Amino acid sequence: MAKKVSTTKKNTRAAQTPRELLAFLNKSYALLHKKYEDLFWKAHMGHHELHEKKDIALLKRDAFRTNEKLKAQVDLVIKAATGEEKKRLQRWQRFFSMYQIPTEARPLREQIAKLESEAEQSFAKRKQGYTDPTTKKFVESSRNEMRMALRTHSEEAMRKAQFDSLENLALGNVSYLVQLVALRNQFAKTLGYEDFYAYKLEIEEGMTKKELFGIFDKIYDKTKFAFADVRNKEKEMPGLRKPWNFGYFMTGDFTREEDPYFQFENSLEYWGTTFARMGVNFQGGTVVLDLLDRKGKYFNGFCHWPDLVSFDGKKRIPGRAQFTSNAVPNQIGTGAENIHTVFHEGGHAAHLLNFNLPDVCVGHEYTPMSTAWAEVQSMFMDSVSSSIEWRTRYAKNAEGQSYPFDIFERKLKATAILRPLRLMSIMAVAYLERDLYETNELTEAKAIAHAKAAFKKFFDRSEDSLWILDVPHLYSWESSCSYHAYGLAEIGVSQFREYFFKKYGYIVDNPKIGAEMAKGWQYGSDKTFPELVKLGTKKPLSPNAFLAEVTATIPQALARAKERIRKLPKLPTTTADRLNATIFLVHGDTKVTSNKKGFAKMATEYKAWLSKTFPVKAK
Repeated sequence: MAKKVSTTKKNTRAAQTPRELLAFLNKSYALLHKKYEDLFWKAHMGHHELHEKKDIALLKRDAFRTNEKLKAQVDLVIKAATGEEKKRLQRWQRFFSMYQIPTEARPLREQIAKLESEAEQSFAKRKQGYTDPTTKKFVESSRNEMRMALRTHSEEAMRKAQFDSLENLALGNVSYLVQLVALRNQFAKTLGYEDFYAYKLEIEEGMTKKELFGIFDKIYDKTKFAFADVRNKEKEMPGLRKPWNFGYFMTGDFTREEDPYFQFENSLEYWGTTFARMGVNFQGGTVVLDLLDRKGKYFNGFCHWPDLVSFDGKKRIPGRAQFTSNAVPNQIGTGAENIHTVFHEGGHAAHLLNFNLPDVCVGHEYTPMSTAWAEVQSMFMDSVSSSIEWRTRYAKNAEGQSYPFDIFERKLKATAILRPLRLMSIMAVAYLERDLYETNELTEAKAIAHAKAAFKKFFDRSEDSLWILDVPHLYSWESSCSYHAYGLAEIGVSQFREYFFKKYGYIVDNPKIGAEMAKGWQYGSDKTFPELVKLGTKKPLSPNAFLAEVTATIPQALARAKERIRKLPKLPTTTADRLNATIFLVHGDTKVTSNKKGFAKMATEYKAWLSKTFPVKAK
């Protein structure tokens, strides 16, 4: 640590002018960021022997962020700056201010990072699987496989076995969570905050807990009526509210019926073509995709940017994004699930590959980036693949038949009672985290009680579940106390969709959408979440569009769906080569294919590799 700080000190002395200092800051931080993120990717893709190196790289990056001498240098040099250079130094001034850590808190930050890494390795190495209810033998199975089985397996005993196993996995996390909550709270209090949740919320969204949960309380009060509808539904579907039954009873049949129309091997083509026809441009960046589940791989999809968009003078240097999903080839439901993930993470990739300011401190996913704003970009794009107009046009079975509107209509009627409850799973995590960090002398027993209470309130099932304790976001510094952002993003996405539909009449295959979104993407985190929402939609952030959407009657929803299909333009001929990106498909260390010879060639080669590597099993 001392050696690194000494190096920084030597370099800062040479940076006397605003231009020199800006060049030093951007180059130094980009390199530290890249070193950490490259190791982060490899470790999360299964190279767990690299966790120690990753943790060291993290500490070096964080030491740069918290360096008091660098902040003092910026504070000094900015006095001589004018115009654009002054504005840029103000970005760095704000950046360093957000990361300053009192001397007494630094050992805590390092301790937290070490514990988080230990927890992650423990989760990855933990034996995953369930006990077959018939044979009583242990069957090795990943979290993702078991979660999908909960929604699709026709036998209740088998679903219950998967549920029990997932509960045990969640229970195994609690000791780490209790330790992390205590250390993070201790850290936040050294900075003058009530608790860690208040700290994260202020620096990421500029909000207080009262403001955030005031919004969520309003949504809960206006949508909780649907719980009574579910209880009434249980009278005709006995056992509906058992947590291992609910997903299967409500959507299991539809998941099976829809499955032929969402073939995972086509997900690459779906993603590339749709994004290109909506005017998304990756601005010459590189995109790396690792899409399949495997042992040792991190069990949740994510996107990151090892190479940040940067500038050499006025020359823009494109960035690199990498994203992952956890598809299980040939498993029922994996196609739709992972098409959704690819669209989601692809939205993240598009966001910061379109960054267009010269300072990398506002061009990455970390503070001062608003998590809610970042999620608006991903969730807006995954809302495209969920829409009936996209499904009608793009989702096809092996015979080339389009997704039937009849399935949509029957599914809407069967699951309409769930639409008002759409935010409940997000709010459950947010309220749980708030309660954990507000609890004095948190213990494992108290954490479990809070998890059960949150599940009861926001899911209203007949049995308890510890599901929330297995949400990976709780265990990472960057994503902890940030899950509320998905809820804020849902509100933002509804507002953007309302704006685009009113302005253009349609979203799918509209080449103007990408261009309009890029107007916000170019700023990175140089503006706040409310500012960016207002910039993009011409209205302040409001839950009204979301509430109108989820409380519409079935006839209203059906009429709206038919109207949106009717307004679709003639199918464009734009190809995925329009994306303006260098794309690589990988599977761990295996380089599968790239778009060097065109996107279509890459998609064909990926299909062939999938077929060879994961042949369809005889039924």
